[in-house]
Amino acid sequence: MEKLPMTAGGLQSLQEELKHLKNVERHAVIKAISEAREHGDLSENAEYHSARERQGFIEGRIKELEDKIARAEVIDVSQLSGKDIKFGARVTLVDDDTEERMTYQIVGVDEADIKKGLLSISSPLARALIGKATGDTCDITTPGKGHKSYEIIKVVYK
Repeated sequence: MEKLPMTAGGLQSLQEELKHLKNVERHAVIKAISEAREHGDLSENAEYHSARERQGFIEGRIKELEDKIARAEVIDVSQLSGKDIKFGARVTLVDDDTEERMTYQIVGVDEADIKKGLLSISSPLARALIGKATGDTCDITTPGKGHKSYEIIKVVYK
């Protein structure tokens, strides 16, 4: 069973979503199915089919979350240190072409949100950054932007 690295906050988010699906969404969709059944002929009842489809999505997501939580390997970023970039590092980069500064924290796949500066460990940029240190240059090729080069300005673990 492959472990999924994530921060404590990432695990908490998955647990909260699972709790919401089990305690709120599951009950709401069961009620919706029951109400739709009361409308008669199920073969032509769009509300019934929609509710059943929603139920399938909810149950599938519950199983997915339970699996991810079971395989979670929580990494306490506050206990990490060093100069090399690894999971949990907060990295400040400068784009060599535009001089634009950006800061990302390398997190688990399910926690990633680029707008919040949370970079997935499986992203091309994160994979290229792993093992590098302050002052190094990171070169990557992305589908959208082509070849990009970044200088690593700062590596912090919080």
